[in-house]
Amino acid sequence: MPAGPAAGHRKPTAAEVAAAGGRTIADVVGPGLRVLFAGINPSLYSAATGHHFARPGNRFWPALHRSGFTPGLLHPSQQSILPTLGLGITNVVARATARADELSPAELITGGEILAALVARHQPRYLAVLGVTAYRTAFGRRTAVIGPQDDTIGGVPVWVLPNPSGLNAHFQLADLAREFAALREASTQVTRPDQR
Repeated sequence: MPAGPAAGHRKPTAAEVAAAGGRTIADVVGPGLRVLFAGINPSLYSAATGHHFARPGNRFWPALHRSGFTPGLLHPSQQSILPTLGLGITNVVARATARADELSPAELITGGEILAALVARHQPRYLAVLGVTAYRTAFGRRTAVIGPQDDTIGGVPVWVLPNPSGLNAHFQLADLAREFAALREASTQVTRPDQR
């Protein structure tokens, strides 16, 4: 798997990034997903490119590779490969902002309802929410911690992962990869009746 940008990819200009507020990015989904990753919401950089976790410094793609989910380090512009690996990406809130803390609690709760419907429709083996604070707010799970959860969303088991943003100083890349790897291992052991 090549680790460079997909053909035709170009870096957005500062003006394009600044103009991306409020835009959305298409979900990366497909049938039979092992894990559907849900970011909090797209960054302006991601919205400008149309690719999830595209902002330089975001550690999603390196953590995905180091944890063994992907055989090579993917560039965000290669996100369309993910469903062939049993992986997908969406967001709790679709609207792009400069920072996740610009989202209101009401917006996160509404986003959680939309996400639950998406999960119920696609039925991945796991829903992985990347950000414990957003998960607590969106789903009313005030005491949730990183790791597997005791309940389900849309009938699907939930695993909360740390936010991979470079702004999250509590988790270094090695820590993120370890958390992602625990989910990868669990996702290979669980087979739901409709995915045999």
